Amino acid sequence: MREALRLARETGGSEEAPVGAVVAIGGEIAGRGANSPIARLDPTAHAEILALREAAARTGNYRLPGATLYCTLEPCVMCAGALVAARVARLVFGARDLRFGGVRSKFRLADSDLLNHSVEVTEGVLAAECVKLLQEFFRARR
Repeated sequence: MREALRLARETGGSEEAPVGAVVAIGGEIAGRGANSPIARLDPTAHAEILALREAAARTGNYRLPGATLYCTLEPCVMCAGALVAARVARLVFGARDLRFGGVRSKFRLADSDLLNHSVEVTEGVLAAECVKLLQEFFRARR
């Protein structure tokens, strides 16, 4: 989670919301991502998606069984769906996203009984640091 926070901090000074994500498999980092939809002109360039893409490329498999995704912010519906599609085993996130959260705040997509895969969810890890980073970003923009 500390690496995800470091990645989120790297977006500092840019217009990107400071969100970082890391995919770990077998205790090793297989993918990293920092929020960059503005810079990439890509609405899907969320930190989680970028980390999943890198991990899939590195492992040579679009499915990531046994993987854990660490993210500073609760994934949106798009990212939660990607976790399910990739068969990620576990999600660990810091801050809830009360407006767009697809895992706990608005929806419960990642561990829904309606889908063919369920992701184990752990929330609140380093939450105070994650929330502070986001608050500082949005405070500076107002």
